Amino acid sequence: MSVEGRLRETICELARSMFERGLTNGASGNISARLPDGGLLVTPTGTSFGRLDPARLSHFDADGALRDGDKPTKELPLHAAFYETRPDKTGAVVHLHSTHSVVVSMLPETDPDCVFPPLTAYSVMRLGKVKLLPYYRPGDPAMGEAVRSLAGRRSAVLLANHGPVVAAADLEAAVFAMEELEETAKLTLLTRSLAPRMLDEVQIRELVETFDIEWDE
Repeated sequence: MSVEGRLRETICELARSMFERGLTNGASGNISARLPDGGLLVTPTGTSFGRLDPARLSHFDADGALRDGDKPTKELPLHAAFYETRPDKTGAVVHLHSTHSVVVSMLPETDPDCVFPPLTAYSVMRLGKVKLLPYYRPGDPAMGEAVRSLAGRRSAVLLANHGPVVAAADLEAAVFAMEELEETAKLTLLTRSLAPRMLDEVQIRELVETFDIEWDE
């Protein structure tokens, strides 16, 4: 099987796994992944993660022209902003409407510059600081502009009243980071009134220096 064929299959496999575990529902959520030639494979609009067809994924060439497949997700400008501002670090982008992270996005006490407290090492390692962006209408190109305004400084953002977006070096890393984000959102809500013991500055600095994490921006 070709590299493109394997990537098509993997997108659908990981999407189905997330759907079956309740990380997304209905026809919500979208994924994009970079091909070796600079093109993109993108999940189509209005299609459930539970029944994606590898042959019908939207296929864009390196110049951004649709070569084949169904009409892409309307959130494509959001994905494009990560590829443009983090070109050497982004091989895939995942966007979900996962329940716990959406709840966190709506709470007035959420810190817009660092959505999640440093509860676990892996939330720091896989996400860095997560930025809360304002609410935009689904499909609004302004979402992409909001990501561009960060100038590549964040790999994960949370759209208010909408859901998280994560960019990573490859597809599996993006999915794993997204799963870590949703679990961190769940932990944040579970411990909000319990005064949990968080990682301290020394522990965070050790993680940042050991794993080259983007934390100080």
